[in-house]
Amino acid sequence: MDLWVIVPAYNEAKGIEATLRALEAQDDPAFTLLVVDNMSTDGTAEVVKSYAATSSMTIRVVQEVRKGTGAASDTGVRHAIAQGATHLARTDADCVPRRDWVRAIKRAFGDGLEMVGGKLRPRTDEFPLKLWERRLIPFVVAVAAAFGRLRPGNRGAGHLGPYIMMPGATVGITASLYERSGGFPRTAIEEVHEDRALVNRVRKVTGAYGSRRDVVVYGSVRRLRAYGLAGTLAWYADHHYRPDVVDVR
Repeated sequence: MDLWVIVPAYNEAKGIEATLRALEAQDDPAFTLLVVDNMSTDGTAEVVKSYAATSSMTIRVVQEVRKGTGAASDTGVRHAIAQGATHLARTDADCVPRRDWVRAIKRAFGDGLEMVGGKLRPRTDEFPLKLWERRLIPFVVAVAAAFGRLRPGNRGAGHLGPYIMMPGATVGITASLYERSGGFPRTAIEEVHEDRALVNRVRKVTGAYGSRRDVVVYGSVRRLRAYGLAGTLAWYADHHYRPDVVDVR
């Protein structure tokens, strides 16, 4: 198995080292890390390259000029496949994968899944989280997952399995399935939720996908802090709420 981890990044110079450190601390280090710099203006690529100079990981950096997590992720995955990757995993540049994240993804592949989603939990190292915030974030994720199962766009004919929410910050997919399904749409986050689009593309190709509780990533709470509860829920419900500043930093 030749696993590559793809991390799309836009203006994450201040925080991406936390993601890099978490990946370097994985208890299964057999992977290549590819950071896709989405034309950052704050020196994100330079921070990654500086970290790579003294890191034990194999770290590569490519650029994507088209704005969007979908576009950047697709560029990263296709670059990795062209370099020989057989399996891909993705997390985000404001996230911290748990120490066994890579091992858990590989285990899911070994069990026969062609695509695996994981669990997104709140980071506690960014800001002091109050008790209600710790409980609120899993609630938001659960509501989004429930809405996804009921959403008309996730239902209908032609699907080989049920809709399962798979956050883009903790997902793995085989190279073969990525190419067969068409992969991430090359869109910006304010246009399409690219992770949901990928799941629905995959559902038309195979039923060998699922979510695993042990595939854990700790995600930033900055969007929840900026949008508020109602705004966050509306954002994930087809962008019914769209703030002036989408790329919260």
